[in-house]
Amino acid sequence: MSEAVKNRPVIVWFREDLRLSDQPALSAGIATGAPVICLYVFDEESEGLRPLGGASRWWLHHSLEALSSALANIGGRLDILRGPGAETVARVVADTHASSVFWTRRYGAAEIEIDRRAKAGLSEAGVTVRSYNGQLLREPWEVQTKAGEFYRVYSPFWRAVRALPDPAQPLPAPKRLIGAAWPDTAHARVDLAALDLLPSKPDWAGGLRARWRPGERGALKQLESFLDERIQRYSSMRDRPDVAATSALAPYLRFGEISPRQIFHAVRHAEQAGSVPARDAEKFIAEIGWREFAYHLLYNVPNLAKRNFQSKFDAFPWREPEPEALAAWKHGRTGYPIVDAGMRELWQTGIMHNRVRMIVASFLVKDLLVDWRVGEEWFWDTLCDADPANNPASWQWVAGSGADAAPYFRIFNPTLQGKKFDPSGHYVRSFVTELSEMPDTWIHEPWLAPSDVLSRAGVTLDGSYPRPIVDHSRARDRALAALSSTRTDSA
Repeated sequence: MSEAVKNRPVIVWFREDLRLSDQPALSAGIATGAPVICLYVFDEESEGLRPLGGASRWWLHHSLEALSSALANIGGRLDILRGPGAETVARVVADTHASSVFWTRRYGAAEIEIDRRAKAGLSEAGVTVRSYNGQLLREPWEVQTKAGEFYRVYSPFWRAVRALPDPAQPLPAPKRLIGAAWPDTAHARVDLAALDLLPSKPDWAGGLRARWRPGERGALKQLESFLDERIQRYSSMRDRPDVAATSALAPYLRFGEISPRQIFHAVRHAEQAGSVPARDAEKFIAEIGWREFAYHLLYNVPNLAKRNFQSKFDAFPWREPEPEALAAWKHGRTGYPIVDAGMRELWQTGIMHNRVRMIVASFLVKDLLVDWRVGEEWFWDTLCDADPANNPASWQWVAGSGADAAPYFRIFNPTLQGKKFDPSGHYVRSFVTELSEMPDTWIHEPWLAPSDVLSRAGVTLDGSYPRPIVDHSRARDRALAALSSTRTDSA
């Protein structure tokens, strides 16, 4: 690199990779020896981008705050702008005379198009552009069937991934970078507060603040805690919402505060050290594999959040959501305690146990016959880990319309699911506090409890707690009849 070029800054364009460690784009930018502009563009203008939901906006604010602090500690600075991504980066390049731009690849159709336009324009202007994989174990195009097609079923997809060499070791966090000055003549940066990401009228994020510590340090601490305290019972207890056995890493992965390579190798290291049983390590890594599969689908099926993966479901007779029933589902007032606990956990903390996600999704789609897209949109707004690949792929899996989907006739019985996975009712009592005094025998079906039991527990049906808004056995029959009619219509 010539001295003239070396003195020009380089840009590292942060997006969904808000960390310093195992950050190939950042490492590459620093390796040039040039001053580095660490740039974040808040883009609500580019065509096709899906606006972030409320919980994700809250998380993003704190994630950017943490990244800014981390960069300052090594001599850098996070420069925030708002505007359409490709055009804004081009403007910064022109303002700063940057020689190169580095970024982590993205896999949604709109994001790919933004990056394509950015690269084309910058390259034409003589600017070097380099992109890196910092979000997945394997790029979607690296895993194909023998026929050269993408996988539509998880198990063979994951076998193909596991047959490949292990992913490279994660990169260490840089200890120092040379921060570039922001020219006086450049377009003005914006303060983080000016992005208006935090709720204020009202401020509903108290439960999120109590539950989470967004940022890379929070992510690494969460991983360490999981490996030290919970992964040893992951394979046997991961479906139990009443037991702390899951990683709670999903929001950190969503915003790239930790990479899947870091998780993969940390788990393997713990397994080799003898602190994690092989069955638990493999089961957990397979869950990282489901995320990989979801991105594999998103890359190959860009409209995953809008269209049924299986077109035969286009004829399914969804019912127009009844406002009262939909509101009851959203706010945890369905009369089925395990469903209500899950929806209240979501509202209060921005996350929901994975087994319970399947239960509440099945209830909406099959007990209420509401289109899966309605539920997907609610999760998109309320989940801190509202992931553009995982969220629609998982909803389509439950609905039966997706790749490698659960068959539609698999309909979760919310009462039996509660009894099986929350046998003592601890999870229900944590969130449905009006049932806190109900004995274990009746905690999952309070509408059947004798009147004296209800009285002692301080529960009044249709008062303090609702009766079920739908009879599950009848709803199941209705859902199966709808499926049968779909098959007949498409025959």
